[in-house]
Amino acid sequence: MKTPDALALATLPEKESDPMQGLVQDLLSKLGENPQREGLQKTPERVARAWKFLTSGYEQSCQEILNGALFSVEYDEMVIVRDIELYSMCEHHLLPFFGKCHVAYLPSNKVIGLSKIPRLVDMFARRLQVQERLTQQIAQTVTKWINPKGVAVVIEARHLCMMMRGVEKQNSSMITSAMLGQFRDDQRSRDEFLELVGIHRR
Repeated sequence: MKTPDALALATLPEKESDPMQGLVQDLLSKLGENPQREGLQKTPERVARAWKFLTSGYEQSCQEILNGALFSVEYDEMVIVRDIELYSMCEHHLLPFFGKCHVAYLPSNKVIGLSKIPRLVDMFARRLQVQERLTQQIAQTVTKWINPKGVAVVIEARHLCMMMRGVEKQNSSMITSAMLGQFRDDQRSRDEFLELVGIHRR
């Protein structure tokens, strides 16, 4: 029969069963908290689950997401998927950044299934990131898979590492862009994209 102390310990996460839970428990202790108090007993388990979801992009691949969703279409006008919500984790401070992503491409002979572009954005966002690299990864992936005449990606995001700490500027945001192919070479295509996603009006 278990003693009261043994029953209390049984509610704590086992470090050996999930190393991440053990790390969170150690972190709570080093912050000066008591991991055994009621409000924190299941925190290591919750945090481990949350981080596995927030970094689930490492377990996905472009092949998995795009396979079977590339279609031959005779269409050469601009395709835009705008206002794609994204949430990611800054690799410098492990704090979130969040915002919107706008993706456009000029098809040559293939298009991507509509839902696949937001899935690509999520895959790269759910990794430890910097916004500049995230922007480039999305643009380069679309280019690689359908070889369009051009690809444009703009991300507008707010970073908690800048809002909650450091300079503590709550109203600042960061805009990054990647312009490939015709969007880089042709000012009219670039301006049309920026106008359609609302960048020029701000």
